[in-house]
Amino acid sequence: MTLLHRLYLIFSTVAVISNNPVHTIKIVKIGALFDNEYSEAEIAFRFAVNRFNMFNKDYTLKPEVRYVPETDGFKTGQIVCEMVESGLSAIFGPVSSKTNDIVQSIAETLEIPQFQTFWNHKLQKSATSTESTAFNLFPDPKLYSMALATLLKEMRWKSYTIVYESDEGLVRLQDILKLHRSDDVPVRVRKLTPGNDHRTLLKEIKASSELQIILDCEAGHILDILQQAQEVNLMDEYYSYILTSLDAHTLDFHSVRTTQANITTLRLIDPNTKYIRNAVRDWEQGYKRGSHLRPEKVLTRTALLYDAVNFFSTVYKELDATESIHASPLSCSNPLPSQHGIRLSSYLKLSLLHNGTLAIPLSGPIVLDSSGRRKSFDLQIVELSGDGVRKTGTWNSDRPHLINFTFTQQERQLEIVQQLSQKVFRVTSRLGAPYVMWRQPKTGKRFHGNDRFEGHSMDLIAGIAEILNFTYKFELVPDNNYGSYNPKTNEWNGLIRHLLDRKADLALCDLTITYERRRAVDFTMPFMTLGITILYSKAVKPPPELFSFMQPLSFDIWLYMATAYLGISIIIFVTARLAPGDWENPHPCNENPEELENIWDIKNCLWLTLGSLMAQGCDILPKGISTRMVAGMWWFFSLIMCASYTANLAAFLTMERMGPTIENAEDLAKQTKIKYGSVLGGATGSFFRDSNFSTYQRMWTQMEASEPSVFEKTNKEGVKRVKTSKRLYAFLMESSSIEYEMERDCELMQVGGWLDSKGYGIAMPIPPTARPSAEPSLRCRRMGSCTNSRRNGGEKCTVEENARL
Repeated sequence: MTLLHRLYLIFSTVAVISNNPVHTIKIVKIGALFDNEYSEAEIAFRFAVNRFNMFNKDYTLKPEVRYVPETDGFKTGQIVCEMVESGLSAIFGPVSSKTNDIVQSIAETLEIPQFQTFWNHKLQKSATSTESTAFNLFPDPKLYSMALATLLKEMRWKSYTIVYESDEGLVRLQDILKLHRSDDVPVRVRKLTPGNDHRTLLKEIKASSELQIILDCEAGHILDILQQAQEVNLMDEYYSYILTSLDAHTLDFHSVRTTQANITTLRLIDPNTKYIRNAVRDWEQGYKRGSHLRPEKVLTRTALLYDAVNFFSTVYKELDATESIHASPLSCSNPLPSQHGIRLSSYLKLSLLHNGTLAIPLSGPIVLDSSGRRKSFDLQIVELSGDGVRKTGTWNSDRPHLINFTFTQQERQLEIVQQLSQKVFRVTSRLGAPYVMWRQPKTGKRFHGNDRFEGHSMDLIAGIAEILNFTYKFELVPDNNYGSYNPKTNEWNGLIRHLLDRKADLALCDLTITYERRRAVDFTMPFMTLGITILYSKAVKPPPELFSFMQPLSFDIWLYMATAYLGISIIIFVTARLAPGDWENPHPCNENPEELENIWDIKNCLWLTLGSLMAQGCDILPKGISTRMVAGMWWFFSLIMCASYTANLAAFLTMERMGPTIENAEDLAKQTKIKYGSVLGGATGSFFRDSNFSTYQRMWTQMEASEPSVFEKTNKEGVKRVKTSKRLYAFLMESSSIEYEMERDCELMQVGGWLDSKGYGIAMPIPPTARPSAEPSLRCRRMGSCTNSRRNGGEKCTVEENARL
């Protein structure tokens, strides 16, 4: 290059400098407080500051970073007082709520904006100034509590146990506690004991048979508690957990992933967005090479601290452009407020951050209320799965009572079907025709497993298993009871108890869906609709007997009549022999016969009395006065006996043709001769016991007061009692069971219509695991492939009746 060219360049440079004044960069000092344990938060903070300084030529953020002890508020206050003497425009932190009170107090006294990134329900307007200078980017506590309550309602938990670590947890769960009504199942609230061993508390929860647990504790304690829960068998497929920590999704659940418990939590930060992934990549490359930071491990407070720098720098630039902001040194000993704090704080509350100096906020748009709380945000509902965590829904603070699920009902159903194919269901039932019966043995063949049973329930579960492609193991409940609740012991028996004790996955038989049972277990839609009605025996016409004409009078009367017949005949014979008027001339033409004749021998006497008794008269009659007096008395006796016999015979024939003496439940309630009852501890008895209808109340009172007891252990025993009681006992049972018995025994009949309407359903524990829905069972009913109701002679009576016709 020639000397001329060099001189030209020098003069050109001087000319440019002389025409452009020197560019000044404004230094903005900010303070940050960290705990040594949260180095990730410091990385995010420093990266946010450097990124802002890199792309802004007019401003430079100069951080004053200090490390404070987590629990020493006095020392923390001293450190903050030293920091404000350098002239801070804002304070970020601390990361822990334990030392926040002193920091917030100093910041509000000196009117310096302070940014918080943790849950703080005590945030409110300052008592020393008109405007609060504290800002919390964590979701507003009240809105977050509403989100948890909405999640609980959407999950339809009927009963649950709340396990909390600190008293702040109860504040966080206040909206959940408000959901509970006085008539709901009691909610158990348990506080974690001090220390790291919580097995005693978890065993008590296990003993209470509670299946749904809300766990409120620090994220760092969750895995330890779940591992201990696994040790006491609180992590199988029947248990469900809601974790209230927004950092629960960052935990490594590999230690408890082998369990089948349902774990649900919420998160504010979506690690799958490109903004999180880009930020984490930049943090790792710029400050922590080899640290292997991952987006799914980013803590909520880390992302919020990054957003706080973004929010502050954006608002500061906008406000400084209208009027310059100067942060002067302050002193805790002479607490004069700053000149910029109130102005900057007011503008922060009016601002809406969608896209700031550091791009889009990692936690979503930021909007604050007048108290500095975050009032607009989205939360994601996530569940623990085999591959980690997956998003299942979203909650928005603008619609706090609604959750938008990302899984459709069809996708959920498909997932359940896939889970069913990998599970062996334990199906429990009880013996009772026609639903479950022992299979009749065949010659040279023994049945094992499910083949030992037959009946409607077996057909139904086999059809459902074929449609949904799962396997099952059928077993009987030991006490053979349906399931009734004992208010004195607060315990269930029968099938319901078997489900509550996790000894079975499904209960299938003629199990009626009642309100009381639905509070303890869950049911599918009814696979059969029926009602309570009355089983009674038919009036059986006795076969004709040879001496049936004698039945109107008792044997003693017939014996007395025979004795009187013989006695009167002998008296007439003797009297006729003694009475002169009964001796006659055998030859009327001979006026003076040598011998007289008496016709009243023993044969004629018997004939006279017999003719009188039969009301037919006789061709010979006595002539003597004494004989006629005896005959007259016999005739009067015969008149009375004939009239009595005729009346009794008419009544006897009338009673023989009479039908049932009851036509409905009203007839039963009005009389006391025919006793009636039901299965002891069954849904039929509960219906009468809990009914508000006066007739049914009167019937229940009568059943309870009857001696001997009118209740039977099973339907089979009740049917037997109806057949052997000679129409003096009626049995109340479900219409479907009555139809079954009537088809097999022609002596039985149904009286009246349904007293109620209810259904049989498949019962399962709450919350249900992967389980068959009611749709396959209803499909089986429509197709007729799941049941053979006329098994083992079910058409007997129908065939006989048709034959008679």
